Amino acid sequence: MQKGYVQIYTGDGKGKSTASMGLIVRALGNDFKIFFGQFMKNKIYSEIKTLKKFPKAQLRLEQFGTDRRVGGPVNEKDSEAALLGIELVQKEMLTGEYDLIILDEFNLAAHYKLITEKRIIEFLEKKPKHTELVFTGRNAPSWLIEKADLVTEMKMIKHYFNQGVPARKGIEF
Repeated sequence: MQKGYVQIYTGDGKGKSTASMGLIVRALGNDFKIFFGQFMKNKIYSEIKTLKKFPKAQLRLEQFGTDRRVGGPVNEKDSEAALLGIELVQKEMLTGEYDLIILDEFNLAAHYKLITEKRIIEFLEKKPKHTELVFTGRNAPSWLIEKADLVTEMKMIKHYFNQGVPARKGIEF
């Protein structure tokens, strides 16, 4: 790619991580090299199972979270995991090897201030010209939205959770 952009998928609706998975499939079909870093999670969800099936030479997968629930209160261990994550992602990004870098649930890490605004801006300023960056997760901070080139907000209009339907394997997790 001549120029990589910064994309954000945010909002209270379903589909942010799923949209990034679709982008991965499209990128793999075009022989892109991809880094997928998942923040605030450290469990094997269906998306992780799927990504592990792709060739490691084309897609690198890392998780930067604890075993806690994503929406619950954060603590020092969450902050340590997020900081470790951005350091590793930056190191890999600066190699120039990756065409696409997806930081899944990163918006929540930024929202909870697990990584400072200053540190995230430094990270963005170091992005190689050709690298596409995608940030997913609820509550993207307004300052991060301002820095992005493309922002998609998933808006919940109706959800069966409100009728007592629990998260379903292969659909929500």
